[in-house]
Amino acid sequence: MADVTKEEVLAVLAKVRGPDLEGDIVSRGMVSDVFISDNKVYFSITVPAARANELEPLRVAAERTVKTMPGVKGALVTLTADRKAGSAPPPRPQPAAPAVHSHSHGHAHDHGHSHPPQPPQREKPGVPGVGAIIAVASGKGGVGKSTTAVNLALGLQANGLRVGILDADIYGPSVPRLLKITGRPQQIENRIIKPMENYGLKAMSMGFLVDEETAMIWRGPMVQSALLQMLREVAWGDLDVLVVDMPPGTGDVQLTMAQQVPLAGAVIVSTPQDLALLDARKGIAMFRKVEVPLLGIVENMSYFLAPDTGKRYDIFGHGGARSEADRIGVPFLGEVPLTIDIRERSDAGTPVVASDPEGASAKIYREIAARVWAELGGLTPRPAPAIVFE
Repeated sequence: MADVTKEEVLAVLAKVRGPDLEGDIVSRGMVSDVFISDNKVYFSITVPAARANELEPLRVAAERTVKTMPGVKGALVTLTADRKAGSAPPPRPQPAAPAVHSHSHGHAHDHGHSHPPQPPQREKPGVPGVGAIIAVASGKGGVGKSTTAVNLALGLQANGLRVGILDADIYGPSVPRLLKITGRPQQIENRIIKPMENYGLKAMSMGFLVDEETAMIWRGPMVQSALLQMLREVAWGDLDVLVVDMPPGTGDVQLTMAQQVPLAGAVIVSTPQDLALLDARKGIAMFRKVEVPLLGIVENMSYFLAPDTGKRYDIFGHGGARSEADRIGVPFLGEVPLTIDIRERSDAGTPVVASDPEGASAKIYREIAARVWAELGGLTPRPAPAIVFE
C-alpha cells in the first residue's frame, strides 16, 4: 500500500466545514503544515483562542476524518490559537483574587530597583497527580543538559521520590536513547497516552512518536500543541516531580512552558568556560523575566579525571559556574566531572545513577538531586505569567 501524502490529507480535510459552517478548514487557512511519519498524520488547526473549548468538536471531526483514510495508521490533531501579526492581543481575563506567593530563598533580588506594576497573572492548569514541574535548561547545546536531566531525575528517584521525565526537545529528542527505550506508546481512553518506562522512570518524548532520523520541520504553533499534549494528555499517575528536559536556547518551547505551565523552578546546566556561561546567562535572564524561580546552576564537565591515574585536569577551566551562581545570587547545585564512564553509560542508555548506583558519579547526581529537592521545599508552583511582546 502506497504511503499517504500531504495532498491526500488536505483533500480529505477540505470536506470538513469551518466554524459556523462557513467554508472549509483548508480553504480558510486553518490547517497547519501536515507532517506524516510512518503513515501517522500530525497537524494542528488554528482557531480563535476564546473559542477553543467550543470548537473541540471541529478537532474531533478532522481527526476522525483523517483516521478513516486508507493507509493511515493514526492521527494526532490539536487546536492552537495563533494571533495574526498586527492584530491586537485579546483582553486578559482578570482573576477574582490572584494568588500572591512570596519566597525567601534569595532567588529574586530587587537590588533596590522599583518595578512597574505587572499585568495580572493567568492561572494555568497543572498536570493532575503531578506535584512539582521543574525545567532543566541551558543557554546552548553541547553542555550535557539531557544527560544531566536524566541523571537528576534518577537521582530524585533514588532519594525516594516518584519521578517522571518529559523530553521537551521536539527537534532533537535524546531521552529515548539515554533511557534505552524503543517502541511506541499506547493510547488509552480519551486520547490519553500511556508513558513509556525504564529504570522506574515514566517518560514521554517526541522521539517515541517519530523515527529517530526524521527531521522535524514544525513552526511555533505545532511545537506548542505537541508539547502541551505530551504534558497534559499523558497518564503520568501520581508523581512528586516531573523533570522537563528543555531544548537549548530561549525559543518557542521555553516560552510555551513559561506561559502555559506552572513551573516550580528551573535548573541551569553550564560548563565552566566563559563562552558557555555567556549563553547560560541568557537562559537565566529569560527565566527571571517570566518569573520562574531559579533552583540553581550545575557545572557539568567541571573537570576531567584520567581513568588510569585518577589525576584531575581542568580542561575547560574550573569554577566558572560557581562564580556565576555567587555573582547573581542563586544556589550552586554541584560539579559533575567529565568522565569516560558517564559518557559511555549515557551512550549505551544505561545512565550512571541507575547502572552504577554506588559509584562516585551517581553519588554526585544524588547530592545535586537532594539540593534541588531542598530548594523545591520552600517553593509553591506559581501561575504562569502572561507574556506580552511589544
